[in-house]
Order: sequence, then structure tokens, then C-alpha cells
Amino acid sequence: MKTATSIQIVIVMLLWASCFPFITIGIEYAPHLSFAAMRAAIAGLALTCLALIVGQRIPKRPSTWLKITIVGLGATSMGFFGMFHAAEFVSPGIATVIASAQPLLAAILAGIVLDERLGPLSYIGLILGFVGIVIVASPDFMASETYTQGIAYIILAALGVTVGNVAMKSLGDEVDAFSGMGLQLLIGSVPLVVLALLTEDPSTVQWSGEFLSSLIILSLFGTSLVFWLWFSALRKTSLSRANAFSFLVPVFGLTIAASFFGETIGLVQALGIALTLSGVSLVLRDVKPD
Repeated sequence: MKTATSIQIVIVMLLWASCFPFITIGIEYAPHLSFAAMRAAIAGLALTCLALIVGQRIPKRPSTWLKITIVGLGATSMGFFGMFHAAEFVSPGIATVIASAQPLLAAILAGIVLDERLGPLSYIGLILGFVGIVIVASPDFMASETYTQGIAYIILAALGVTVGNVAMKSLGDEVDAFSGMGLQLLIGSVPLVVLALLTEDPSTVQWSGEFLSSLIILSLFGTSLVFWLWFSALRKTSLSRANAFSFLVPVFGLTIAASFFGETIGLVQALGIALTLSGVSLVLRDVKPD
């Protein structure tokens, strides 16, 4: 993997980790699904408008539209639905551990669907990264009760993101980045809007300055920019290798919390971070070419 691609993916993970404080702010002012639906719709509209402005083509082949729809329903609909709802039932630590199984699931599915083959060093790295995240989240995990419904939501989100990522990788050069990611976000927002209207009261949204700021930042930087960068990166490297960087999200999240919110990183968490970074390093050092 080229250094520029690695930096691009690291930026994606840093942006994803930066989303969590803004989600925490936003859900104080809006129902979960309404918030998630607005985030996806605004992000999709922004990218689609950019695609039209720069003259990117809208896909015509039915097979391309099918893949875009799978990405939207998986990564956006299932991913947002599962993670936004899981926050009601389980602690962030438990959510992080289960969600971090996504790179392992993606590596298996990518091997079947995309014929991606990783060397033994990469598989060791993926497992080591997952173990590191378990250790990072262990203080929160031990202090919490597990709730079956919350676990189910997280598994749903992880499966959705896994399927969405595989479909995204399979798109390749069939679609431009702005139009492809914009359309999948718009498609993915539709089930979220329908569910929000059926199960929530969108009129309870409090349109405060804090809420609008968190919504705009999440939509444009935490979603539009992230999906555009991620899709662009997947054109240059294998999904399994790029996905190994997902283990950095909770590491960045802890670092942000320690730097800006005064939270401390204990020895156990520091050990988990070291294992996670070692796992990512092993995946990147694998001799198999992209």
C-alpha cells in the first residue's frame, strides 16, 4: 500500500472517531432515527450536487445501480440504524468490541466475493487488532451489563457495513466517487426516514445552534467527506487491508477524549492500543501485494 493511500485511510478513521462527540451532542436534541436520517440525507444531497456541478456521470447499468443500492442499504441504512439504536442499550465499550469484528467479517466475505487473498501475517494482524480493541474496551465492558437487544443492533450494523463495504469495493471504476457515494447515501436514507416517521415524532427535534452545528459537521465532514475518501481509497488497495485501519477508530476516540475532554488512558488501555497498532502494522507489512 502506498504511503499516500495509508494517510488517506488514517484520515478517514480519524474523522470517524471525531463523529462520536457530535453524535452525543445531537441525540440530546433529536430522536435517534430522525437524526440518523437527516445526517444521511444531507450528506447524500451534498455529494450528489457536487457530482452534478463537476459533471460526473450518473450510472446507467442496472448492475451498477444494484451495487449502489446494496451499499446504501448495508453501510447507511443498517449501519446507521444499528449503531444509533445500540447506544440506548449497551455501553460504548461493548459496542466498540462487537463493531470491531467488522474487519474480520469483511476479510472472510471479501475472500469469497472479491477473491481477495491475505497472507498469514495479515490474518494474525487482524486478530491481534481485535484483541487489542477488546482490551481497550475492557474497563467499560466489565462495568456494564450486556443487553441482548443492544448486541443485536450492533451485530446488525456490523453486518450491514461489511456487506456495504464489499459491494463498494466491487463497484471499482463503474461509478464516480461523488455520484456513487451520494446516491448510496440518498438510497440508504429512505428506510431511515420511513422508520423515523413510523416510530418517532420528528416534530420533537429541537433546532438549537448546538444541534444544527453537530448535524452539519456530521453530515458534511463525518459522512460526505468520509465516504468519498473511503471509496477513493478502496480503488487503490484491497478491502481487507484497508479495513484493518478500522481498529484505529476507538484508539483515536480515546485519544480525542483524553486530549479534549480530560479522560485518562490507563495502563490496560495503553496495552490494548499497543496491540492494536501492532496488528495494523502486521497487515501493512504483509508481503502479498495489493
